[in-house]
Amino acid sequence: MRLHILRSFGVIFLLLIALAEATGQTTGTAAPSSPAQAPAASADSVEQLQTELQNAQKRLQDWPNLARYHDADDKVPPPGPGEDRVVFMGDSITDFWGSRYGKFFPGEPYINRGISGQTTPQMLIRFWPDVVALGPKVVVILAGTNDIAGNTGPTTLDAIEDNLMAMTGLARANGIRVVLASLLPVTDAIQPQTTRRPPEKIVELNQWIKDYATDNGFVYLDYYSAMIDDQKMLRKELTFDGLHPNDAGYAVMAPLAEKAIAQSLQ
Repeated sequence: MRLHILRSFGVIFLLLIALAEATGQTTGTAAPSSPAQAPAASADSVEQLQTELQNAQKRLQDWPNLARYHDADDKVPPPGPGEDRVVFMGDSITDFWGSRYGKFFPGEPYINRGISGQTTPQMLIRFWPDVVALGPKVVVILAGTNDIAGNTGPTTLDAIEDNLMAMTGLARANGIRVVLASLLPVTDAIQPQTTRRPPEKIVELNQWIKDYATDNGFVYLDYYSAMIDDQKMLRKELTFDGLHPNDAGYAVMAPLAEKAIAQSLQ
Protein backbone atom coordinates (compact mmCIF):
# COMPACT_ATOMS: atom_id res chain seq x y z
CA MET A 1 0.00 0.00 0.00
CA ARG A 2 2.84 2.41 0.90
CA LEU A 3 4.37 1.83 -2.52
CA HIS A 4 1.08 2.64 -4.28
CA ILE A 5 0.70 5.88 -2.25
CA LEU A 6 4.24 7.00 -2.98
CA ARG A 7 3.75 6.21 -6.65
CA SER A 8 0.50 8.20 -6.68
CA PHE A 9 2.25 11.21 -5.07
CA GLY A 10 4.89 11.00 -7.74
CA VAL A 11 2.30 10.87 -10.50
CA ILE A 12 0.43 13.83 -9.05
CA PHE A 13 3.66 15.87 -8.69
CA LEU A 14 4.66 15.24 -12.30
CA LEU A 15 1.14 15.97 -13.54
CA LEU A 16 1.07 19.25 -11.59
CA ILE A 17 4.34 20.32 -13.18
CA ALA A 18 3.16 19.39 -16.65
CA LEU A 19 -0.22 21.04 -16.10
CA ALA A 20 1.39 24.24 -14.83
CA GLU A 21 3.70 24.38 -17.83
CA ALA A 22 0.92 23.63 -20.27
CA THR A 23 -1.42 26.21 -18.69
CA GLY A 24 1.29 28.82 -18.66
CA GLN A 25 1.96 28.26 -22.35
CA THR A 26 -1.70 28.42 -23.36
CA THR A 27 -2.55 31.51 -21.24
CA GLY A 28 0.45 33.52 -22.34
CA THR A 29 2.48 33.30 -19.14
CA ALA A 30 6.02 34.35 -19.85
CA ALA A 31 8.57 31.59 -20.14
CA PRO A 32 12.28 31.72 -20.80
CA SER A 33 12.95 31.88 -24.52
CA SER A 34 14.91 29.03 -25.98
CA PRO A 35 15.78 28.03 -29.52
CA ALA A 36 14.49 24.54 -28.77
CA GLN A 37 11.32 25.60 -26.94
CA ALA A 38 8.47 23.12 -27.37
CA PRO A 39 5.27 24.29 -29.10
CA ALA A 40 2.40 25.47 -26.93
CA ALA A 41 0.20 22.68 -25.59
CA SER A 42 -3.26 22.41 -27.07
CA ALA A 43 -6.43 22.83 -25.07
CA ASP A 44 -7.02 19.10 -25.46
CA SER A 45 -3.63 18.37 -23.89
CA VAL A 46 -4.42 20.58 -20.90
CA GLU A 47 -7.83 18.94 -20.48
CA GLN A 48 -6.23 15.48 -20.62
CA LEU A 49 -3.68 16.46 -17.97
CA GLN A 50 -6.43 17.82 -15.76
CA THR A 51 -8.41 14.58 -16.12
CA GLU A 52 -5.34 12.48 -15.31
CA LEU A 53 -4.62 14.64 -12.27
CA GLN A 54 -8.19 14.26 -11.02
CA ASN A 55 -8.04 10.49 -11.50
CA ALA A 56 -4.72 10.29 -9.64
CA GLN A 57 -6.09 12.38 -6.76
CA LYS A 58 -9.21 10.19 -6.59
CA ARG A 59 -7.11 7.02 -6.50
CA LEU A 60 -4.91 8.48 -3.76
CA GLN A 61 -7.94 9.39 -1.65
CA ASP A 62 -9.77 6.06 -2.12
CA TRP A 63 -7.42 3.47 -3.61
CA PRO A 64 -9.79 0.47 -3.20
CA ASN A 65 -12.78 2.58 -4.35
CA LEU A 66 -14.82 1.95 -1.23
CA ALA A 67 -17.01 4.88 -2.23
CA ARG A 68 -18.31 3.14 -5.36
CA TYR A 69 -20.89 1.01 -3.56
CA HIS A 70 -21.00 2.73 -0.15
CA ASP A 71 -24.46 4.26 -0.57
CA ALA A 72 -25.86 1.22 -2.37
CA ASP A 73 -24.58 -1.09 0.38
CA ASP A 74 -26.31 1.04 3.02
CA LYS A 75 -29.63 0.55 1.21
CA VAL A 76 -29.40 -3.24 0.98
CA PRO A 77 -31.82 -4.75 3.52
CA PRO A 78 -30.99 -7.90 5.49
CA PRO A 79 -31.75 -11.11 3.59
CA GLY A 80 -35.34 -12.23 3.84
CA PRO A 81 -36.39 -15.65 5.17
CA GLY A 82 -35.21 -18.34 2.81
CA GLU A 83 -33.45 -15.85 0.53
CA ASP A 84 -30.45 -17.32 -1.28
CA ARG A 85 -28.59 -14.04 -1.67
CA VAL A 86 -25.47 -14.13 -3.83
CA VAL A 87 -22.81 -11.45 -4.24
CA PHE A 88 -20.58 -11.37 -7.32
CA MET A 89 -17.18 -9.85 -6.48
CA GLY A 90 -14.90 -8.96 -9.35
CA ASP A 91 -13.49 -6.51 -11.86
CA SER A 92 -14.86 -5.16 -15.15
CA ILE A 93 -15.98 -8.58 -16.37
CA THR A 94 -18.35 -8.62 -13.39
CA ASP A 95 -19.00 -4.87 -13.47
CA PHE A 96 -20.13 -4.89 -17.12
CA TRP A 97 -22.45 -7.87 -16.58
CA GLY A 98 -25.90 -6.42 -17.09
CA SER A 99 -24.72 -2.82 -17.35
CA ARG A 100 -23.09 -3.04 -20.79
CA TYR A 101 -23.68 -6.54 -22.07
CA GLY A 102 -25.72 -9.54 -21.07
CA LYS A 103 -28.46 -9.85 -18.48
CA PHE A 104 -27.52 -10.08 -14.81
CA PHE A 105 -29.83 -12.83 -13.53
CA PRO A 106 -33.20 -11.02 -13.62
CA GLY A 107 -35.47 -11.96 -10.77
CA GLU A 108 -32.70 -13.52 -8.69
CA PRO A 109 -31.47 -12.09 -5.35
CA TYR A 110 -28.01 -11.57 -6.82
CA ILE A 111 -25.92 -8.46 -6.16
CA ASN A 112 -23.19 -7.21 -8.50
CA ARG A 113 -20.13 -5.72 -6.79
CA GLY A 114 -17.68 -5.62 -9.67
CA ILE A 115 -15.44 -2.60 -10.25
CA SER A 116 -13.71 -2.10 -13.57
CA GLY A 117 -9.92 -2.28 -13.50
CA GLN A 118 -9.60 -3.65 -9.99
CA THR A 119 -7.00 -6.06 -8.70
CA THR A 120 -7.21 -8.57 -5.86
CA PRO A 121 -5.65 -6.33 -3.15
CA GLN A 122 -8.29 -3.69 -3.85
CA MET A 123 -11.06 -6.29 -3.72
CA LEU A 124 -9.70 -7.67 -0.47
CA ILE A 125 -9.95 -4.25 1.20
CA ARG A 126 -13.58 -3.82 0.17
CA PHE A 127 -14.57 -7.45 0.72
CA TRP A 128 -16.12 -6.72 4.11
CA PRO A 129 -18.45 -3.83 3.17
CA ASP A 130 -19.24 -5.07 -0.34
CA VAL A 131 -19.69 -8.77 0.49
CA VAL A 132 -19.69 -9.83 4.13
CA ALA A 133 -21.83 -6.97 5.41
CA LEU A 134 -24.54 -7.78 2.84
CA GLY A 135 -25.15 -11.18 4.41
CA PRO A 136 -25.09 -13.41 1.32
CA LYS A 137 -25.24 -17.18 1.40
CA VAL A 138 -22.79 -17.37 -1.51
CA VAL A 139 -20.02 -15.21 -2.97
CA VAL A 140 -18.79 -15.69 -6.54
CA ILE A 141 -15.23 -14.40 -6.89
CA LEU A 142 -13.76 -13.67 -10.32
CA ALA A 143 -10.41 -11.92 -9.95
CA GLY A 144 -6.80 -11.88 -11.06
CA THR A 145 -6.64 -10.86 -14.70
CA ASN A 146 -5.88 -7.23 -13.84
CA ASP A 147 -3.20 -8.30 -11.37
CA ILE A 148 -1.47 -10.19 -14.19
CA ALA A 149 -1.79 -7.06 -16.35
CA GLY A 150 -0.14 -4.96 -13.62
CA ASN A 151 -3.03 -2.52 -13.17
CA THR A 152 -1.86 -1.57 -9.67
CA GLY A 153 1.80 -2.31 -10.22
CA PRO A 154 3.91 -5.40 -10.76
CA THR A 155 2.88 -8.45 -8.77
CA THR A 156 3.35 -12.20 -8.63
CA LEU A 157 1.02 -15.17 -8.89
CA ASP A 158 1.85 -15.94 -5.26
CA ALA A 159 0.56 -12.52 -4.22
CA ILE A 160 -2.65 -13.00 -6.21
CA GLU A 161 -3.15 -16.39 -4.57
CA ASP A 162 -2.58 -14.89 -1.11
CA ASN A 163 -5.31 -12.32 -1.73
CA LEU A 164 -7.73 -14.94 -3.00
CA MET A 165 -7.03 -17.04 0.11
CA ALA A 166 -7.66 -14.02 2.31
CA MET A 167 -11.01 -13.30 0.65
CA THR A 168 -12.16 -16.90 0.88
CA GLY A 169 -11.00 -17.01 4.49
CA LEU A 170 -13.15 -13.99 5.34
CA ALA A 171 -16.10 -15.61 3.60
CA ARG A 172 -15.71 -18.94 5.37
CA ALA A 173 -15.28 -17.27 8.77
CA ASN A 174 -18.65 -15.57 8.24
CA GLY A 175 -20.57 -18.58 7.00
CA ILE A 176 -20.54 -17.56 3.34
CA ARG A 177 -20.15 -20.32 0.78
CA VAL A 178 -17.53 -19.71 -1.91
CA VAL A 179 -17.56 -20.11 -5.66
CA LEU A 180 -14.12 -19.45 -7.17
CA ALA A 181 -14.22 -18.67 -10.88
CA SER A 182 -11.46 -19.23 -13.38
CA LEU A 183 -10.01 -16.31 -15.28
CA LEU A 184 -11.34 -15.96 -18.80
CA PRO A 185 -9.01 -16.54 -21.74
CA VAL A 186 -7.99 -13.60 -23.94
CA THR A 187 -7.38 -13.19 -27.66
CA ASP A 188 -5.47 -10.84 -29.95
CA ALA A 189 -7.99 -11.34 -32.76
CA ILE A 190 -9.60 -7.94 -32.17
CA GLN A 191 -6.86 -5.96 -30.43
CA PRO A 192 -3.65 -6.89 -28.56
CA GLN A 193 -4.35 -8.55 -25.21
CA THR A 194 -1.81 -11.32 -24.66
CA THR A 195 1.17 -9.02 -24.07
CA ARG A 196 -0.28 -7.75 -20.79
CA ARG A 197 -2.07 -11.00 -19.99
CA PRO A 198 0.13 -13.90 -21.14
CA PRO A 199 -2.04 -16.99 -21.67
CA GLU A 200 0.42 -19.21 -19.81
CA LYS A 201 -0.01 -17.11 -16.65
CA ILE A 202 -3.79 -17.33 -16.96
CA VAL A 203 -3.55 -21.12 -17.29
CA GLU A 204 -1.18 -21.38 -14.31
CA LEU A 205 -3.37 -19.26 -12.05
CA ASN A 206 -6.50 -21.13 -13.12
CA GLN A 207 -4.87 -24.43 -12.20
CA TRP A 208 -4.05 -23.07 -8.75
CA ILE A 209 -7.62 -21.78 -8.31
CA LYS A 210 -9.04 -25.16 -9.28
CA ASP A 211 -6.72 -27.05 -6.90
CA TYR A 212 -7.32 -24.60 -4.05
CA ALA A 213 -11.09 -24.79 -4.48
CA THR A 214 -11.00 -28.58 -4.51
CA ASP A 215 -8.74 -28.81 -1.46
CA ASN A 216 -10.90 -26.44 0.58
CA GLY A 217 -14.40 -27.59 -0.34
CA PHE A 218 -15.22 -24.60 -2.54
CA VAL A 219 -16.95 -24.78 -5.91
CA TYR A 220 -14.73 -24.17 -8.94
CA LEU A 221 -16.51 -22.27 -11.70
CA ASP A 222 -14.75 -23.05 -14.99
CA TYR A 223 -15.53 -20.26 -17.44
CA TYR A 224 -12.19 -20.77 -19.19
CA SER A 225 -12.82 -24.19 -20.71
CA ALA A 226 -16.21 -23.14 -22.06
CA MET A 227 -14.86 -20.05 -23.83
CA ILE A 228 -11.61 -21.14 -25.53
CA ASP A 229 -11.17 -21.97 -29.20
CA ASP A 230 -8.94 -24.65 -30.71
CA GLN A 231 -5.94 -22.33 -30.23
CA LYS A 232 -6.76 -21.96 -26.52
CA MET A 233 -7.72 -18.32 -27.06
CA LEU A 234 -10.99 -16.59 -26.20
CA ARG A 235 -13.50 -17.34 -28.93
CA LYS A 236 -13.84 -14.21 -31.06
CA GLU A 237 -17.62 -14.39 -31.21
CA LEU A 238 -17.83 -14.19 -27.39
CA THR A 239 -16.02 -10.85 -26.95
CA PHE A 240 -16.05 -7.26 -28.17
CA ASP A 241 -12.38 -6.51 -27.47
CA GLY A 242 -10.58 -9.79 -26.87
CA LEU A 243 -10.85 -9.48 -23.07
CA HIS A 244 -14.42 -8.71 -22.03
CA PRO A 245 -17.48 -10.79 -22.91
CA ASN A 246 -20.23 -9.52 -25.16
CA ASP A 247 -23.86 -10.64 -25.03
CA ALA A 248 -22.92 -14.05 -26.39
CA GLY A 249 -20.09 -14.38 -23.89
CA TYR A 250 -22.31 -13.66 -20.90
CA ALA A 251 -24.89 -16.08 -22.32
CA VAL A 252 -22.24 -18.79 -22.01
CA MET A 253 -21.22 -17.70 -18.52
CA ALA A 254 -24.66 -17.31 -16.94
CA PRO A 255 -25.77 -20.96 -16.83
CA LEU A 256 -22.33 -22.01 -15.63
CA ALA A 257 -22.58 -19.51 -12.75
CA GLU A 258 -26.10 -20.65 -11.90
CA LYS A 259 -25.00 -24.29 -11.82
CA ALA A 260 -22.04 -23.44 -9.56
CA ILE A 261 -24.24 -21.46 -7.18
CA ALA A 262 -26.76 -24.30 -6.97
CA GLN A 263 -23.93 -26.71 -6.24
CA SER A 264 -22.60 -24.50 -3.45
CA LEU A 265 -26.04 -24.37 -1.82
CA GLN A 266 -26.45 -28.15 -1.67
